[in-house]
Amino acid sequence: MWHAKNWLSYTSLILLLGLVLPTYAIWPFTPKRFAGNAFLGAGSMGVDDDGNIIAFGDFNGDQFLDLLGLASDRQTLSVYLWDHEEYTFRKSAVFRHPQRVYNVIPGDFTQDGRLDLLVLSQAASASQLAVHLYRAQSGGGFELHPVSGPPSVMAQPIPMDMNGDLKIDLIGASQAARQARSSSVDPKFNGAQCTLSNPHSNAAVDLNGDCLADIFLVCDDPSTASKYFQIWVNNKDDGFVLASHGRLPKGTQSISFADVDRDGTIDMVFATCSSVSNSGVGSNCYINIAYNEQLPLCGATADSGLRNGKRVCRPPEQLCTADPDFHFDLSDSSDNDALLRIPLSDIFPSNPSLLVMDVTQSPPLPVPLKLGDANQDGFPDILAIIVTGSGSQTSYTPQLATSEPCGSGVAGCGSRARGHRGWSLVKKGIDSLKRIHDARSVAFFDMDEDGSLDIMIQRTGAQGEGHILFVQNNFYYDAFFLKAIVLNGACGSSVCRDANTSAQYHPYGVSYSGATYKYTVLDTSGRRSAAAVGQLPQTAYHALLTPYSYFGLGRTNNYIENLFVGSTKHSKQHYINMEGVIPNSKVVIIPPLGQDETWRRELYLRPGEWIPWVTLTVIATLGILAAIVIVLHLNEKREDELERRRASHHINFDAL
Repeated sequence: MWHAKNWLSYTSLILLLGLVLPTYAIWPFTPKRFAGNAFLGAGSMGVDDDGNIIAFGDFNGDQFLDLLGLASDRQTLSVYLWDHEEYTFRKSAVFRHPQRVYNVIPGDFTQDGRLDLLVLSQAASASQLAVHLYRAQSGGGFELHPVSGPPSVMAQPIPMDMNGDLKIDLIGASQAARQARSSSVDPKFNGAQCTLSNPHSNAAVDLNGDCLADIFLVCDDPSTASKYFQIWVNNKDDGFVLASHGRLPKGTQSISFADVDRDGTIDMVFATCSSVSNSGVGSNCYINIAYNEQLPLCGATADSGLRNGKRVCRPPEQLCTADPDFHFDLSDSSDNDALLRIPLSDIFPSNPSLLVMDVTQSPPLPVPLKLGDANQDGFPDILAIIVTGSGSQTSYTPQLATSEPCGSGVAGCGSRARGHRGWSLVKKGIDSLKRIHDARSVAFFDMDEDGSLDIMIQRTGAQGEGHILFVQNNFYYDAFFLKAIVLNGACGSSVCRDANTSAQYHPYGVSYSGATYKYTVLDTSGRRSAAAVGQLPQTAYHALLTPYSYFGLGRTNNYIENLFVGSTKHSKQHYINMEGVIPNSKVVIIPPLGQDETWRRELYLRPGEWIPWVTLTVIATLGILAAIVIVLHLNEKREDELERRRASHHINFDAL
């Protein structure tokens, strides 16, 4: 005999199943492609080359990042286009260069809005690099009869708009005159020239704070067999002036650039090692952060930044103000808080070594510390290949250290820490990284443009698991980000027209070097901070930097106050200030090619997973409001009818 309580329980269960099962059958949202709060291995993603990925670029202008692969024969180049619908890379154009390829620089060298390929390869002389340009074709692919340029020394040139016309020039050293100069224009370099190092860390990045890219060079000192750096400040039509130089610490490896302490200036990050083995492994290594000494951000919005006629800080609306007194102090003295040196073992325990050269390439390639904001907190994190073990048991494993507020167990939090921050090794959710023991190169990039920094790992293949592994960043962050790209002004209307077919296309894939971003943002406590980011500052030696800039905003409940975007244009106003930019979006900026033209801006919101939920909520809310309106309308109509009847009844009785 059924009890009433049991009957009610089973009835409720049947009703619940009846409600849930039909709802599940018509659930409108597709299941997640990756499940789990972690860095998840995504496999080779359709990349089948046994060689390596040599460069990033948007080759078909669809605003999705594509890859350029170099096969193991070191001559065959393959373009892999990203297929958003199938979530994989598809091999597109394939061609073979007649000489051994050392590097490829994607860029719009013809300024037609399409991505060309500048190939640096083996020349007739062993001490030279041959330079060839493969121009992009209108129907896809590249012209197979390249344009030849003057040869370079083995120190690879970098692209940079030297004369302010938004066209890509090359700065390097020719064999005839071994000095820093451009091989396509003749810029004004006012100062002592240098002998470029090979390899080097030359870059086009704003270092004096005026949102105009300067030139950073790494030079050899033949008399002491040591290295030093030069910083050439960009003075537009007046040329470049040698503004700063200094000796690099002994054992300096590749130099990367980022705003480490989030103060609105670009800093230097590099490793130093006491020795480097024949296998490219550095021993007794330190991670060094050389802070850029510049004018800070003013604490109050109303602060003019002037004290007794002298500027002491930058107001939020004047972030692109040059500081002629900027400098880097690389002296290892006890009272120098502008240089932070962290022993590698403080961040990565177990007495590790660091991979600094990829000797599987010929000649060997430098392996820099990779910087990227993997957790969107606004501070760059460090990705490195850590070496442990010895002999046949040697392990080359990618490891990630995030920037953290100073506290117990946080490395780098001594007296020289800037912004009260250090670095902590990520230990959870990185099983896909721990399983790798044959890494030779790593890079940050945003796969499928979903707003999170993923990782590409290139491997030797010793584990028998292929040469390429993509790792999906599937952590669920509660912070915001912004992506931005400055174009080169080609097709100023933002739409190009093919000369042969009259077909239209957008010039999104131009890989323009030298753009600068500075922004201010308020966190949830109302504290204002500034940050600086450079666009594609380095391209030599397989730098694997993306053509767009990605920066985390941290936790914020507001729009971006000021977003300053600088170009290399030699105009009176080479930058613009965009106010109220929406977080979690992508901004495309098109600078004016002519003097009378205006800046163009395009904003793209990321179609995140929350959009279906918002749509469903809006529809449900509108339905509820509509039901309320209908009910109120019917009630009011009924009341009006009753009132009319009462009034009619009252008149009839008066008539009697």
